[in-house]
Amino acid sequence: MRKITPSFWLQRQIPWGLSFTLASLLVSCSYSDIPLGPTSLNSRYTEQQPALSGNGRFLALVSNRNGSHQLLVYDLDQQQFIQTPRLNQPETIVESPSLSYTGRYIAYMTSDQGRPVVALYDRATQQSQILTPTYRGWIRNPSISPNGRYVVFESASRGQWDIEVLDRGPDVELDIDNGASVGAPP
Repeated sequence: MRKITPSFWLQRQIPWGLSFTLASLLVSCSYSDIPLGPTSLNSRYTEQQPALSGNGRFLALVSNRNGSHQLLVYDLDQQQFIQTPRLNQPETIVESPSLSYTGRYIAYMTSDQGRPVVALYDRATQQSQILTPTYRGWIRNPSISPNGRYVVFESASRGQWDIEVLDRGPDVELDIDNGASVGAPP
């Protein structure tokens, strides 16, 4: 007849209890709580370089979902991606997005004939334009003003990183919220 002492019984139960606790922690920390899918903000692919519009409604990010490196815009109110026709071109890298106040304008880095350039996408016209076609050397980190008139970026045209401000001019259609007043030009 085998006699089980209370201390032996307790020692035998501790590993089972510890194993059950660790398994519970692993299950609670899994990815199963993250909503995934073609319309979800997060996916199993790399999403990086997020930029938020001034009003907090739109989020631009760089993703490699769908098998290609692309710039995506997500509507946080509607909880879905919005269409941006002609923004992502085949075999072109897009980086460092920046959004104006309502997300109408998107400044970003791309390449033109192998050179890095700053480009601007207008969601209203669904057109992109290169803002820095004549810059020699490297440029990076574009950022657009909330109203969409100014774009600032870093340039190494003098052999060191400098800050450059590009004024798109007084005739551009500003990105302002409905009902906001427009200040007098300086």
